[in-house]
Amino acid sequence: MSTLEIKDLQVSVSTEDGPKEILKGVTLTIRSGETHAIMGPNGSGKSTLAYSIAGHPKYDITGGTVTLDGEDVLAMSVDERARAGLFLAMQYPVEVPGVSVANFLRTAKTAIDGEAPKLRTWVKDVNGALDRMNLDSTFSQRSVNEGFSGGEKKRHEIAQLDLLDPKVAVLDETDSGLDIDALKVVSEGVNRFRERDNKAVLLITHYTRILRYIKPDHVHVFVDGRVAESGGPELADELEANGYEKYVGARA
Repeated sequence: MSTLEIKDLQVSVSTEDGPKEILKGVTLTIRSGETHAIMGPNGSGKSTLAYSIAGHPKYDITGGTVTLDGEDVLAMSVDERARAGLFLAMQYPVEVPGVSVANFLRTAKTAIDGEAPKLRTWVKDVNGALDRMNLDSTFSQRSVNEGFSGGEKKRHEIAQLDLLDPKVAVLDETDSGLDIDALKVVSEGVNRFRERDNKAVLLITHYTRILRYIKPDHVHVFVDGRVAESGGPELADELEANGYEKYVGARA
């Protein structure tokens, strides 16, 4: 069993006018077997939380702690966080020209496991992961995210999730830019991951549509860098019906 514990996390970014506080004391506990959905309006700090957990250098941790199974995540480098079992699917995956999907995936798997996977079984594993995401095997020879459609980028990220098999998946607006067919394929991929033993998911989204396919155990409303309310799946239904107005109004 694994536990990602975030306590009173405070995060700032540098601006021309000086540091700007984004997260103002976020506390969350995500355990194996749980799916947590974070919802909230634009600019509320949802993506900042994801990138801060992953170790993006843009974000300055000014207070609080993040631990994974008791280990200090904030003291780890980005690659150490990945080896510890953290995975981030980005809202806007970056292009890596000249690096094939196949080489990228094998390099990542080698770095996480500490040894290279056996080539014969690895090719089979990669092709299987791509096929499950409705991607042709020739996809593995393309440069990472270069010329990919929005749906291909997101499906590729979930294929990564499948192959790298982390403890905790942080998915930042994985539904962004997906049509209904791609949304179903991506959601099925996330659900397959969730069904494995001792896995946890932190799903960040603006909309409830992905929650029709990926059922959360816990829903948290983010407003102005804080958790304004937490509840069960019914909270997402309330947000669908009424929006964020009552939470934004309370902070105004």
